[in-house]
Amino acid sequence: MAIHFSVEELAERRRRAAAVMVERGIDGMLLFRQESMFYLTGYDTFGFVFFQCLYLGADGTMTLLTRAPDLRQAQHTSVIHDIRIWVDRDGAKPAEELRAILAEHGCKGRRLGVEWEAYGLTARNGQRVQEALAGFCALEDASELVSSLRVIKSPAELVFVRRAAELADKALDVANRMAVDGGDEGEILAAMQGAIFAGGGDYPANEFIIGSGRDALLCRYFSGRRRLDADDQLTLEFAGVYRHYHACLMRTIKVGKPDQRQRDMHKAGLDAMAATTEALKPGRPVGEAFDAHARVLDGAGYRAHRFNACGYSLGALFAPNWMDWPMLYHGNPVIAAPGMVFFLHMILVDSERGLAMTPGHTVLITESGAVPLSRASLEFVTN
Repeated sequence: MAIHFSVEELAERRRRAAAVMVERGIDGMLLFRQESMFYLTGYDTFGFVFFQCLYLGADGTMTLLTRAPDLRQAQHTSVIHDIRIWVDRDGAKPAEELRAILAEHGCKGRRLGVEWEAYGLTARNGQRVQEALAGFCALEDASELVSSLRVIKSPAELVFVRRAAELADKALDVANRMAVDGGDEGEILAAMQGAIFAGGGDYPANEFIIGSGRDALLCRYFSGRRRLDADDQLTLEFAGVYRHYHACLMRTIKVGKPDQRQRDMHKAGLDAMAATTEALKPGRPVGEAFDAHARVLDGAGYRAHRFNACGYSLGALFAPNWMDWPMLYHGNPVIAAPGMVFFLHMILVDSERGLAMTPGHTVLITESGAVPLSRASLEFVTN
C-alpha cells in the first residue's frame, strides 16, 4: 500500500480530530478537503474534482463516498475500509446517497461539522448537500477544524518537508545557471521541474510562477514563454514537493547589469525578511510577522510597491494551490507554534520603473523561533 505514515500516526491524528469534535459539540465531520483526507487516512487522489465526501464520526467511524475510479485508489493509498461508490448517470444524486450513509451511522438529529471551505466542494454541490440534509441534521461550518491540526507538523512530516526543501534548492541551482542572455523560460521550467522529479518529488499543487521583463512583476502563472534578453529580470516562485509536502522559494534574478534601484529593493527585502523572521515566534500572533515586514518596507519608502500579505503556511497540499492556512496578514490572531512551516515572501513590484525584487524562502518554527529550511543564499543573483 502507498501510505507514507504509520497506521499508528494516522490513528492518532484521527483521535485528536475526534477530541476537537467532542470539545465543540460536533458528532461527526463531513470532510471535502483532499488535504484533510490525506492527513487523516493517507488517501491520495485528485478525484475530489467530483463529488466526494469522507464522513468521520467523533467515535472514529469512517465512510468514504466517491466514484468508481477512486475505489482502488482509496484501497491502495488509505486506511479507509468502508468505501461507497455513487454511480455516474444522468440525474445522479450523491448528496442524497450521503444522507443515507449518515442515517446508517445514526446521524439523524445530530450536529455535524462541514468543510464548506473546500476546493472539492463546488457551490452547486454545497447547495445540494444543504438541501439533502435539511431537517435531517444540524450543520456547522468547521472548515478549519482539521486544518488547525495539520498546521503543526509531526516529526515524520518534517522529514518530508526537509526533503521538499532540498528539492527546491536543486531547482534553484538549475535556474541560477540557466537565467542568462538567450535563456528560454520553457527550458528553465522544464529543467527545474525535472530536477524535482529526478529527486523523487511530486507535481506541485499549482503551477510554478515565472515571468521576465515587465512580466517579472506578475505573481501568477500565465501561458506563453519567451527568451531572456541581455538586460532582463526573471522572477520565479516555485516549490520543491515531496509526498505532497511543499517547500517554496522565490527569487528575482537579474540578467545583465543591475539597476541601483533594484539593489536597494533587494536590501529592503532582506531587511524585511530579517524582521519578519524575528517576529515569527512561538506564542505570538502570526499577524505580527506581517506588521514587522510592513514597518521595514514602508519605512524604506516602498509602501506602494508591497503586498498586503507576506507569506502563508505550507504542508501537504493538492491542486489548485499550495497556499495553506493561515496566511500572514495584519491582525491575524493565529498563534505561532513549534512545528509550523511558513513560506515568507518579501515581494516588491515597482510598476512605474518596471522593476521587481522578490526574495522568499520557507522556514520552520522551532522552540526558539523561525529557521530557514533552504541552504540557498538570499543574496542578489546577477548573470
